Amino acid sequence: MLSKNQIKLITRLKQKKYRLQHGFFVVEGIKTIQELLQSEFGLYALFTTETFNIDAKGEVLITETELKRISFLTTPNKALAVFKIPTPKPINTNGLIVALDAIRDPGNLGTIIRLCDWFGITDLVCSNETVDCFNPKVIQATMGSISRVNINYVDLAAFLNETNLPVFGAFMEGESVYTKQLPDSAILVMGNEANGVSKEVEAIITEKISIPRFGDLQATESLNVATATAILLSEFRRGEN
Repeated sequence: MLSKNQIKLITRLKQKKYRLQHGFFVVEGIKTIQELLQSEFGLYALFTTETFNIDAKGEVLITETELKRISFLTTPNKALAVFKIPTPKPINTNGLIVALDAIRDPGNLGTIIRLCDWFGITDLVCSNETVDCFNPKVIQATMGSISRVNINYVDLAAFLNETNLPVFGAFMEGESVYTKQLPDSAILVMGNEANGVSKEVEAIITEKISIPRFGDLQATESLNVATATAILLSEFRRGEN
């Protein structure tokens, strides 16, 4: 049975200020919870409507009505867990790094985290203006990949100014990624959904690349940032296998 304090804590974790205050975030769904239990993330509490084969101490059985009271989903997914927010590891400056400049949409960030996991990107660097990676919608979209990508929030311009790696940025007017020679070690900067890469960050970028349009009309203004990230990462990885 859920206590009033448990309900209050969990519902508060929908907001970033309370996630920072308590050091916790919410995960929903058996598959994602199982993946995080196998990671270095520390479990604080687990609430389920039925007993599952989950190796977790402190599992609490609750009713579907109780789950609806604490779930952030329209249709709750049988289990909800509260995990401790981990301390980010230092950024590994060897290899390919993805950097995000003020990505606002939780779904886009969650998808990009999954893409980093798929393409073997160990480090994701986010500007302080980027949506919180422990936002419930971001966590849902990562499908567990949040546990396998090291995510740091930084002053992006300062970080890029200090790196020795080549800095690639996605721009409409950049050189075609299909003809560009791409290195194994670099930083790939993806810009805001509406405004692209900020002027401050653009001034630091050493290589502008683009994804050319092939349609006869060429009427589409731009690609979704997560879709563009997938294409660019695929090209960066093309010569490695």
